[in-house]
Amino acid sequence: MLYQQIQQNKRKTLVLLTFFCLLVLAIGWAVGYFLNGDSISGPVIAAVVLAFYIPITFASARAQVLGMAGAREIKKSDNPMVFNVVEELALAANVPMPKIYIVDDPSPNAFATGMKPESSVIAFTSGLLDRLNREEIAAVAAHEFSHIRNYDIRLMTLCIALVGVIVIVADIGQRMFFWGGGRGNKRNNEKSNPIFMVIALVLIILAPLVAQFVQLAVSRNREYLADASAVELTRDPQGLINALSKISSDSQGMKHVKDATASMYISNPFGKKHKKTNWFATHPPIESRIERLRAM
Repeated sequence: MLYQQIQQNKRKTLVLLTFFCLLVLAIGWAVGYFLNGDSISGPVIAAVVLAFYIPITFASARAQVLGMAGAREIKKSDNPMVFNVVEELALAANVPMPKIYIVDDPSPNAFATGMKPESSVIAFTSGLLDRLNREEIAAVAAHEFSHIRNYDIRLMTLCIALVGVIVIVADIGQRMFFWGGGRGNKRNNEKSNPIFMVIALVLIILAPLVAQFVQLAVSRNREYLADASAVELTRDPQGLINALSKISSDSQGMKHVKDATASMYISNPFGKKHKKTNWFATHPPIESRIERLRAM
């Protein structure tokens, strides 16, 4: 089952990569065509941005996520219990021992980062370690291990990076539209097809929304799968149920967190709770996750 899930994740990564790359090129065309009636320069510029932005994001993603969270690495002597829990799970999951980081924040939460298991990191907030017992911490760690061994982090980082490119290119097009850039070159605009102009404008406006919807849908689906994989690893659904219940009791949210990395956490780090699935939510409702766990 695990091997199939990993292979399925890799296939989904290729499908998402293709979809987002085509969307980037389409919105590049839209901006180029809308501004000067040119169908070539826009996709070329978008492809160049894509070629530089994605590798840079992949290379720096782990450091950026840890930096944004204000996380610091700890040693075994700092918290032997947490290290013992993570070491046991690393053996059970058959993945290398990740580095462990702490985020000094009273809100209970956790996240994992790293493009591959060999370079992975699991970070816990101080609030989570204070409020949860050993069994519950193990359940949270197992959830994050599931993201690591299923290559969810690579998938989500890819989504975040590609959505970032789409938003950047679309923002350029929208700014030029409001500043009158689309009317600047009258000669080219006279040659432009009005239908293509409307399509270009619609793409500029809607492409970022479509991209973000897809990213958030993938993020919510990954959380359900990581919960199931965590139970498969620990054989203890009640531990994760108790952990999620305690995490959901916090309504304050974390102090230092960015929108771009919100989907990386085990629970919404902003403290917003949704009882029903929300298209704009980074995570499925805690109640829905607990209900699925109880059914297991």
